[in-house]
Amino acid sequence: MDQKPKAAGIAALVAAATFLFGIVMFATALTDYTTGDPTPEESVAFVVDHQAALYVWNVVIFIVFGIVLVPLVLALRDRLEALSPAMAQASGAFGLIWAGLVIAAGMVSNIAIGTVSDLYDTDPAGAETVWSALDSVQNGLGGGNEIAGGVWIMLVSWAAIRTAVLPRTLNYVGLAAGAAGLITVIPALEAVGAVFGIGLIVWFVWVGALLLNDKTPGAPPTSDKRAGRLSTT
Repeated sequence: MDQKPKAAGIAALVAAATFLFGIVMFATALTDYTTGDPTPEESVAFVVDHQAALYVWNVVIFIVFGIVLVPLVLALRDRLEALSPAMAQASGAFGLIWAGLVIAAGMVSNIAIGTVSDLYDTDPAGAETVWSALDSVQNGLGGGNEIAGGVWIMLVSWAAIRTAVLPRTLNYVGLAAGAAGLITVIPALEAVGAVFGIGLIVWFVWVGALLLNDKTPGAPPTSDKRAGRLSTT
């Protein structure tokens, strides 16, 4: 039996768990930092006092997520390729770009935490400058907008609608989540990112359950476009 769908299913569930973990941390332990509009001085003070929590948060929501995203992206690309090759390749490209961006965002953010904490005791003003610069880089890579992720899930969902590879309702969830991700490019609408995150939790769990139930036993042969599709019921 092909184990790729199983591995991709586990990856999808882990991805959902990283989003859920990030949202819970955002609303609890990190709420003083993630809500409101803290000044650079307040941000740096919070970072210094909560290094461990922020480090774990970044590792989970960026690095772990980016790693598990790769096998899922490849599995869905392979599933779509025989039926919609152009869309499959485009979705795979954007999915891998997203994985690289979020991993890079996590690495930059954790280096920033260490650098700022080391500098804070001797040069608080310098620490604020460094944090402002590196935080902007991190936000640009993967924290401040969800363009790459939004495009990826919309391409997957649109291709799946055309080929019936995934359940129709699931595809609509993916399109809605992807649209919410794209909207985050507008600074005044960054809060819509919460819709993107919640939508992706639902989407990842649903896709993961389908893959773990072995609804895709192998790549569909080109001679029969109906073979190998995920259940649409």
